[in-house]
Amino acid sequence: MAKTWPSDMSPDATPHTSTVTLLDGFATGDPDDVLRLGDLLKDFGPAAFGMLLFLGVLPAFIPVPGVGGAIGGPMVILVGAQLLLGMRKLWLPQFLARRGPHRSAMMRFRQRMAPWLRRLEKLVRPRMAAFLDNRIALSFTGLLLILLGLLLALPIPFTNYVFGILLLLFALALLERDGALLLVAWVAGGIAIVVFGFLSGNLVESLTQLFARWF
Repeated sequence: MAKTWPSDMSPDATPHTSTVTLLDGFATGDPDDVLRLGDLLKDFGPAAFGMLLFLGVLPAFIPVPGVGGAIGGPMVILVGAQLLLGMRKLWLPQFLARRGPHRSAMMRFRQRMAPWLRRLEKLVRPRMAAFLDNRIALSFTGLLLILLGLLLALPIPFTNYVFGILLLLFALALLERDGALLLVAWVAGGIAIVVFGFLSGNLVESLTQLFARWF
């Protein structure tokens, strides 16, 4: 049996708030405000992984080629690496903790995505918690996120929305503690990695270049 998170990391450690409610809160206020990641995530406990992933996915929906992947890809990889290593608390480098999205960006995202998120939330609920607390399952989730983050960061035409929607599934599964949704995200993410990564050669080439730099 794989090790589970200790009791102080249980989902009850942080009061649950729906993703749409969180999004509404982020989008309310002065549009020029900068929502610093360190402030946004400090009270989320273990759910901070899902919250940072959710915020990291937002740039993928910016309709400017290259911008979404360049910003969102590294943030997704950061979340994935920490889950893969079994970290119990999210770590943010200071330069990233001091930065964050403008509230105006959250407003635009809410206008575009909130109706779809509300429909999805009718299906999403806490269940199959073993997939959220199991050390091996979370490490596998982290591995998939690293690969998807790499693909998001690559300049593959017309894929930002595809990876953005896939990563939203992972984010909602972590935030809402929905193991069934996480399984769906595993399958969909695995297919995307094979199709857009290995079959196209993009991911293989990127990983080869990365290992060449390190070793």
